[in-house]
Amino acid sequence: METVQRAGRRTAGVRKWWALLGFGAATFAAAAIGGLGVRGTSAEYQSLEQPAWAPPSWLFGPVWTVLYALIAIAGWLVWRRVGFGPALWAWVAQLVLNAIWTPLFFGAGRYGLAFAEIVVMWLAIGVTVALFRRVSRPATLLMLPYWAWVTFAAALNFAIWRMNS
Repeated sequence: METVQRAGRRTAGVRKWWALLGFGAATFAAAAIGGLGVRGTSAEYQSLEQPAWAPPSWLFGPVWTVLYALIAIAGWLVWRRVGFGPALWAWVAQLVLNAIWTPLFFGAGRYGLAFAEIVVMWLAIGVTVALFRRVSRPATLLMLPYWAWVTFAAALNFAIWRMNS
């Protein structure tokens, strides 16, 4: 009986680590989809009229790498506590919106539409944070840097839209 229990715990332990890889793959997919067809965005970004407070293009890669890792871990923590429910549907929705923004801004050059989309994404992140707060404090805290960065990115998107219209 004890051997069966140990095997069950081991299977559950392996399952949770595979799930973490799944959440990582989902965030990687959002990043990859967002990046499809928008190679050379660094040069495009540099060619835009920008506010003085705009960060250099090289900063976006490292920042988004960290943020995507935090997003994945946050989703995984919530999944471990309550499974796939409303909080994770909100997580999926904000991730889909995240994937859409880059092609709108860089691929299509639709800065105004990208701004409208990032506002919706910001709201979706807020809903996700609110739902995560009911489930997991650590998951909530992991989403806050992302929400802060998207707040900054929305302000930057707005400024670039206005300066390049």
